[in-house]
Amino acid sequence: MKKLIALSVITLASLSAQAEVRINGFANLIGGITSSDESLYGYDDTFSFKSQSLFAVQVSGDINSKMTATGQLVARGLNDYDPDFEWAYMTFKASDNLSISAGRLRLPLFNYSASKDVGYSYHWMTAPEAVYNVPFNNLDGVRLDYSTYSGDWEYNASLSAGTFSDKAFGANLSGDNVLILAGEASYEWFKIRAVAGTGKTTIDLASATTNDVIQLGSGLDLMAAVGFSDLANDLQLENDTGEFLGLSAQVDKFDWFVSAEITSIDVAQSFLAKTVAYYITAGIRTGAWTPSLTYEKSKTDDDIKFQNGIGQIAASQLPDSAKQGLMAVAVGSQLFSQGENSVMSATLRYDYDTNVAFKMDLSKNNNVLDDSLDATLLRFGVNYVF
Repeated sequence: MKKLIALSVITLASLSAQAEVRINGFANLIGGITSSDESLYGYDDTFSFKSQSLFAVQVSGDINSKMTATGQLVARGLNDYDPDFEWAYMTFKASDNLSISAGRLRLPLFNYSASKDVGYSYHWMTAPEAVYNVPFNNLDGVRLDYSTYSGDWEYNASLSAGTFSDKAFGANLSGDNVLILAGEASYEWFKIRAVAGTGKTTIDLASATTNDVIQLGSGLDLMAAVGFSDLANDLQLENDTGEFLGLSAQVDKFDWFVSAEITSIDVAQSFLAKTVAYYITAGIRTGAWTPSLTYEKSKTDDDIKFQNGIGQIAASQLPDSAKQGLMAVAVGSQLFSQGENSVMSATLRYDYDTNVAFKMDLSKNNNVLDDSLDATLLRFGVNYVF
């Protein structure tokens, strides 16, 4: 990290000798506490600012009349404020309508993807977790952005290709041959957006740091060793095709607004259950105050996949204890990723001054499968940009 920071300083110095360097930043200071010892969004019954607070600096500069360079350093409280390069890319303006960017980019998955970390840019305390909390946000690759007008309508489209890597379930997650196509159309106070993506996805179970995933890896190895390699391969998430779909609509009349977004994530040939998530939000603006309500929900498919392979275990000549153990791996690994959760939030935003907003948020979580995990979270925050 120190080498990267030093490199960024050298790059800035080089750019500043040739062109103007623009430095912007943003920060979210968010404290929260739950009403019980159950956690929500990383907060528990001990008041803390750590989980969702962050500080970021974005630097951009013109390389020449058609090319710009952009970098973004983000320090998150969850990571002890260790800075990390989340964006580092170059953009070539091919024409008035088309630009090409290459490097580390934000994946255009959601309506607020580009500003997901900039709390000042929206009315929520943070973007709805049911939809926006995915383990892949950035892409190492290329993105083409095209924009045009027709009458009072504005159209934008993007095509992204590359790879990603992150953490999921306590193990290394990677995506290859990722392809994302997104398009939106807006007319004054109305906007609609759609996105579709695919990629070859892998979770490296050997890199797991949590007991559940370590046991899953061991169970799948045992399953393959005793003659059920086809089922073990089906359950593993290794170079399997993942699909992402999203749709959103937004009405903003300034005095009031309402919007909704729905997404679907599916890796059919793996232990992961298909997940559908959505939110609907509405609010009003009256002077410096913006009260709003948001309902969000995430639900996974509760079907057990690979029934034929599980049936072969049940019909095998293995001892009953061995059968039960292998079937527990086949079924339990799928139950591990299943769930149904909803959150209702009431948020109040107050625009204190230029580029500074104070917020208060009360969220009630409902875990459909286990009500002992229900929690109520109270958060206070300040968002600012500079």
